[in-house]
Formats: sequence, C-alpha cells, structure tokens
Amino acid sequence: MEESEPGRVGPARKSVRGANKASCTRLFIHAACFPLVPWSTLSVRLIVDGNRGLIMTKQERAHKSASFGRREFLVAVGAALAAGSGAAAQEPGPAKGGVRRPAAKPPFELGLASYTLRKFPLDQTLAMTRRVGLKYICLKSFHLPLNAKPEEIAAAAAKVKAAGLVLYGCGVVSMGKPADVDQAFDYAKAAGMKTIVASPKPDLLPLVEKKVREYNIQVAIHNHGPGDKTYPTPKSIYEKVCGLDKRIGICMDIGHTLRIGADPIESAQEYADRLLDIHMKDVSSADAKGQTVEVGRGVIDIPGFLRALLRTKYCGIVSFEHEKDENDPLAGLAESVGYVRGALAVLEEQS
Repeated sequence: MEESEPGRVGPARKSVRGANKASCTRLFIHAACFPLVPWSTLSVRLIVDGNRGLIMTKQERAHKSASFGRREFLVAVGAALAAGSGAAAQEPGPAKGGVRRPAAKPPFELGLASYTLRKFPLDQTLAMTRRVGLKYICLKSFHLPLNAKPEEIAAAAAKVKAAGLVLYGCGVVSMGKPADVDQAFDYAKAAGMKTIVASPKPDLLPLVEKKVREYNIQVAIHNHGPGDKTYPTPKSIYEKVCGLDKRIGICMDIGHTLRIGADPIESAQEYADRLLDIHMKDVSSADAKGQTVEVGRGVIDIPGFLRALLRTKYCGIVSFEHEKDENDPLAGLAESVGYVRGALAVLEEQS
C-alpha cells in the first residue's frame, strides 16, 4: 500500500499529484520575467519523474529538509522563463558552448480565458494578457457582450489584433433556446473566432451541429463539475456528442473534472478525439469543496496532465482560467503560466 503524503487527497489517482522519492529530475523555476510577483510566491520547486510531479512551497521544503537560499535558486535556474517563449532549466550540467538547447515547441498553444480578468476592462485585460506572455485569448461577455452591435464586435476584435493577440474564441456561452445559438454563431463569425466554448441544452445539439456545418466554427462544450446536472464531466459531454460532427467536442475544465471525482489525465487520453479546448487551473482538493489555487500549488498532477496532452498530440489551446483573487489576479496568473512553461520545457527535454 502506498504511503500517504502531505497534501494528498483520497486514494492515489493519476491526476492527483504525489512525490516519488526514487531517482527524479529536479527542475527549478524562476519567473524573472514577472517582477510583479513576490519572491515568496515564485519560490517553488517542481520535481518530475516518470509518472508524477510535485510542487513544494518553502514551508514544505523546510519540512522535508530540502530548503535552499535565493542565491542557490538563481544559480540553479541557468535560464529564466521568458514571457511568451517559455524556458526552464534543469540543475546545472554540461552544455555545449555553455548554451542551453531550446526545448521543442509543444503541439498546442497557451492562452487565456478572459473570465480570469473579469473585473478589468478590455484594454487592461489585453495588456495583462501580454504581460504574462500569452498570445491567445477567449473572451467572456464581460469584455465583449453577446448582444454587441456588429461594429462594436469589429472594434473589439481590432483591439485584440492591435495588441498582438489572437482572438480564438468566446465563452462560456449558455445556449438555452434557439435564439441563443443563432446569436452565438453570428457573434463569433463577426469577431473572426474559430471556437465557441458553450453549454447548450442537449435538445439544441442538432441545431448546434447545423450551425457548425454552416459557419465552420467549432463548439467546445464546457464541463462544470459538481452542481452541473447536464455536463458535469468530460464523459457526460462525449456521450452526447460522439455521433455528431467532429467539430463539436469538449472544453475540459481540469479543475471541475477533478472536483467531481473524474480523472483529467484519463479523460484527456480517452476523449482525445473530441478534446477541442482546455481550461487550465489547479484546485485545493479533489472534491466539491476544492477551490482554485495557483497552478502547481494544488492537488492536480499538472506535469502528468501535460504529458498526456503531448502523448495524444493535442493541438488546441490550453487556456488559463485563474478564478482566484478576482480583484488582483495577475500575480497568481503569472505564477501559473511560469509553472506550466517550466514543466513543458522539462517534459520536452525528457522526450
């Protein structure tokens, strides 16, 4: 029987992180490109082995007698994470000419679900998205109302483009009646979006399929975990859309997936053919009481999940949806982006 570890919730599962004390690769992440984030926030260590990953805070490292100072940490980095490019380093080792080999680019892109910045106007949201090095954005109605006039939609889309970002989608959009479906597709077309992240009533799926074929815009249905009677899990979505046009699929919210007792890693593998979009986050516990925390501080096995995406050649967008600290989310968002970029760099080097 596996020994329990600090922070583990319930029985061991693929998507619940743990630590393997056997041989492992240490990855030190330092988001020097995010000066707004306090050192205490960014002083984390990621340990990646063959199957699992673990983030330890300063307090946890002290508990495990593995603490080290700021100077040691900085020396170990070797290469800072660069906004938009993503870099991380293993502990110092031989390098040809002293130059670290760049990690291969993953088949998917990192983006932002703008619900993260719901308390901020569009202009500020775009600036903050650029500041954390993300290029792709999915707008929530806070930033571009669904009932906006065509000229207002065009103006907003132009702002996104001028900011150097890609407006790839919108949502989550509720579709409770046919008029909602019509509105969402007209809105997405006017903005040049390729994806609608949605929650349509099941009896509207034939109409959604018709619109998908007419507009060539994909629909990624979002699972909302506990409390969602229609689409609580990726499986519940898959069962309803597997016979429909392949452009109708899943937006897997990995936090809600774990909170309801499903496994994000297994879901990513089992439903890979319908996985169109991802909401990246971490949660404090693997149950309905779990709350959003910075990626790497919670219980989701993030390196394991990213490994599953690489293995299945997922080629959509992984959008950060950081719901915590709605009035001051930038530090937590920056930490989350840095963690994921660092984990991806190590996973690519190990492949």
